[in-house]
Amino acid sequence: MSSAQSETYDIIFAGGGATACVVAGRLAEADPSLKILILEAGPHTREVETHIQPARYFSNLARGGETFTYHVGKPSKSLNGRSPIVPCGRALGGGSSVNFMVYTRAAASDYDDWETLFGNKGWGSKDLIPLLKKAETFEPEVNDISVHGKSGPIKVSLASSQFNIGSQFLAVAEAYDKERGQSDDINDFRNVNVYARWPRYIDGKSGRRSDAPHHYIYTQDENKNLTVLDRQRVIRVIFEGNKAVGVEYVGDKIGRAKGEQEPSVARASRLVILSAGAFGSPSILERSGIGASEILKKNDIKEIVNLPGVGEHYMDHNLMFTPFVAAEDADTLDDIFHGTPDEIAPYATQWLEGGKGLLSHNGVDAGIKLRPNAEELEEIGPGFENRWKTYFANAPDKPVMLSGTLTAYLGPNPNVPRGKCYSMVYFSGYPVSTGYVHITAGLDPYALLDFHPGYLDDPADLGILRWAYKWTREFARRMDSYRGELAAGHPEFPAGSQAAVKTTASGPDPIDSPKIVYTAEDDAAIDDFHRNTVATTWHSIGTCAMKPREEGGVVDSRLNVYGVENLKVADLSITPENVGANTYNTAIAVGEKAAVIIAEDLGIQGVTAF
Repeated sequence: MSSAQSETYDIIFAGGGATACVVAGRLAEADPSLKILILEAGPHTREVETHIQPARYFSNLARGGETFTYHVGKPSKSLNGRSPIVPCGRALGGGSSVNFMVYTRAAASDYDDWETLFGNKGWGSKDLIPLLKKAETFEPEVNDISVHGKSGPIKVSLASSQFNIGSQFLAVAEAYDKERGQSDDINDFRNVNVYARWPRYIDGKSGRRSDAPHHYIYTQDENKNLTVLDRQRVIRVIFEGNKAVGVEYVGDKIGRAKGEQEPSVARASRLVILSAGAFGSPSILERSGIGASEILKKNDIKEIVNLPGVGEHYMDHNLMFTPFVAAEDADTLDDIFHGTPDEIAPYATQWLEGGKGLLSHNGVDAGIKLRPNAEELEEIGPGFENRWKTYFANAPDKPVMLSGTLTAYLGPNPNVPRGKCYSMVYFSGYPVSTGYVHITAGLDPYALLDFHPGYLDDPADLGILRWAYKWTREFARRMDSYRGELAAGHPEFPAGSQAAVKTTASGPDPIDSPKIVYTAEDDAAIDDFHRNTVATTWHSIGTCAMKPREEGGVVDSRLNVYGVENLKVADLSITPENVGANTYNTAIAVGEKAAVIIAEDLGIQGVTAF
């Protein structure tokens, strides 16, 4: 794999995220004579221990650094005036190099909706499931292996030891929730309302993170026509008439000396592909003259195509971690997440000796994709009734909420004393609220974006979170490791409330304990807690939607940008609707599908759909 710059390429990728790595890797493997350039704003992560060692992910995120870009949202009334911050991966591999490694597949109906509701032929579950099987080596033993792959580049495993928090969650589920069962596979595209161990993108043998660059790009050192230029930020696409012929880019400011730089130009003889994610791809389009006329005019950008859908329909999931004090014998990642280098050193030594120990964990060992029963629907409230009837009732594979355990404290409060903790994780699968992202300063690729994520703008989303808080709290207090609740990560209930936070406990509450009773004032406190706390799930998608142009679409089902030639978008910005899952799996699906489409368009042999 070459690192030397060349002026003209066959294909240029503007952005080097997970999808770009999948597409470029497949194309380069099929035809090594193709001259391919990937321009990535962040650094390489090749063999960087803080990335390939799984449990380092949270300390990387908490400490910042150049492998993340932090997007600041506008103050939101729905969040009590907060300006939410949404980090996204800035490294080769994008989110796959920095994420929580949670293996979660979308519902089959999610992809079927892409095809039937938006006219995207070839994007239904029958087309994408074979591609996802092609991409993975699924290591766990399950009753039905037919929906999983056994020889793909991406490794998926279950933790083999030190997962007692997850085991306790499943034990409580079996004893406490008689309505929902358990399964050996929570990710067969259809299973909901069953509890299970949760797989992760970690090689079970080596204990390494299984990301896109290490398995699609770094494996091709011998290919001198595959070029990756790191720390390079794309300004805009260059056009001749309405045909994309290259890109203009500059060295990224972080990691490089600041100051004025003359932009460089790379030309593409066959295709330019935007793969800069839900923030980067719409921004590049707008700086290139493709977007809503009023946005382009405001930024003094010459219009090439009036495409109002660019930057609109931003989607994410609404994430919460509620913390609980754990017993001393609990297997937790607190030392690795919050510890000093000296505290982490013994875990690193163990990992280096064979990929074992807690450093090979991501801490998410068990969970459920949850749909409410009739009683729980009533609890969510009338604001959700229409959403349930029109979106969920006839799609039995779509979860309203995803939940499970994470074996550490993840809150931002520095005053919380160090100790063993576990968190209950929950996020809404398909929030109603959407947002937008647009450029603000012409051709400046570093300027803050006009960004509104839309969190909780629709009250239906608030009702789901209120139910989720209560539901997960009932599980947490029945688990064997329960020793109380960390008040800093829970609602501030009114004085004298029967729902008040219990900061200490000698052990778990009995399985048959009555549920906590909440008053209307308690519910208001929970809602206020969510407005003050709810955050990104790092699942930003949808801002260059694959829809008909007249419905706000930006690309067609062949990923072509409307109104121009030789320009495609291939990343999670193309998703026309949300998916009830962590999004790395969908990024792989988009990448594998895009590779097939591009190979067909360019007459490249050897990229198959299975």
